[in-house]
Formats: sequence, C-alpha cells, structure tokens
Amino acid sequence: MKLTLFTDYSMRVMFYLASHPDRLCSIAEVASAYQISQNHLMKVVNELARLGYINSVRGRGGGIKLGRPADEIRIGEIVRQTEAGFEFVDCSGCTIEGACKLTCLLKEALSAFLKVLDKSTLEELALGPRDFDVGALK
Repeated sequence: MKLTLFTDYSMRVMFYLASHPDRLCSIAEVASAYQISQNHLMKVVNELARLGYINSVRGRGGGIKLGRPADEIRIGEIVRQTEAGFEFVDCSGCTIEGACKLTCLLKEALSAFLKVLDKSTLEELALGPRDFDVGALK
C-alpha cells in the first residue's frame, strides 16, 4: 500500500509540531526541516486546520501548533482523514463485482492496516526537536 503525498506531508507536519509543542512553528520552518515545498505544505496545513488537528495563528508572530495534545491523536485517524478514496481497488463496473471474494479480503486487509496504525499516537512517534537539525536528518 502506498499513501498519497498529501498524507505523507500531513504526517510530517504533525510530527514536527508534536516535536515542538512549546511554541508556534512556521510553515517555512517545517518545509526547511524536511526540505520540501512550502506551497504544498500550505495546502496540507489548511486542511489539517480545517480538520481541527492544528491551530493556525495569523499575522506577525503567528504560526501553527497542534490543535490537540499529541497523546490524543492516533496515527490511523490522521491517515483516514487525509487519504481520499481509501480503497485498494475500484470494483465498480467489474463484471464479477457481486460474486468476487477478493473485495472482502481487501476490505479486511485495509481494516487490519488501520487497526495497526490506531495503536500508536502522535506522541509515541514524535522525534525530539534536535532530531530536526540539518545534520541529524542526514
């Protein structure tokens, strides 16, 4: 299974914010830490704010921070919210759709995948602030 880039970036933002709970962070700072596009992160941050995972403070001295404590946010929850059309295959229009047993198996596999992700919280997986030093990431 491969998650979308949107989910990947969402997880990165959440991990970064969980690693810096004592202050507001900027999108530019997060982009720099991961060496990824600020433009992509702006879309991700807007969606995470809309979903209530982060709080955004506008203006000079503003930034972003977690909207809830990291120990209350399950990884599976984030993946469910950020993955669009979360299915392994699209069976609509298939000639054997009603009789196929693979669909049930794949739904069971997806459920097991998410169940594993639900076991961990953001806090459990977050790194320390120093882990984001440029030298430490390489």
